[in-house]
Amino acid sequence: MNNCLFCNIAAHKIPAEIVFENNAAVAFLDIHPRAPGHAMVIPKSHAETVLDLDEEFIAPLFKAVKQTTHMIERALKPDAFTIGINHGKHAGQAVEHLHVHIMPRFKGDKGGSIHTVVDNPPKDAITEIAAKIRAIT
Repeated sequence: MNNCLFCNIAAHKIPAEIVFENNAAVAFLDIHPRAPGHAMVIPKSHAETVLDLDEEFIAPLFKAVKQTTHMIERALKPDAFTIGINHGKHAGQAVEHLHVHIMPRFKGDKGGSIHTVVDNPPKDAITEIAAKIRAIT
């Protein structure tokens, strides 16, 4: 897509601090980092969300996530990582191209676990929710 920021980064039409690249994905540093080494890994094939990404690109994308995480771990020696996807506008997805955030975590960084992102416990029992999910074919 010509007007997609991340497609243009993947095509090297817009400069970025690329730290890893393979046939299917590109990893680059976030221009508004939340931690040193905060990177994003994107598929080269345009997909707005993980549900839109063709099956053939899922494994190469997450292989790139693993490789990039390993590189950041070796280079910056963080204590841990938070890895996640803001899937859709209401989850905070700012660019309509799938991207996986890799956030190096350091002791005392004032961050929380993924569980601190949302506080909206279900009103229905988890058994009912599971039954609804399993009923989808």
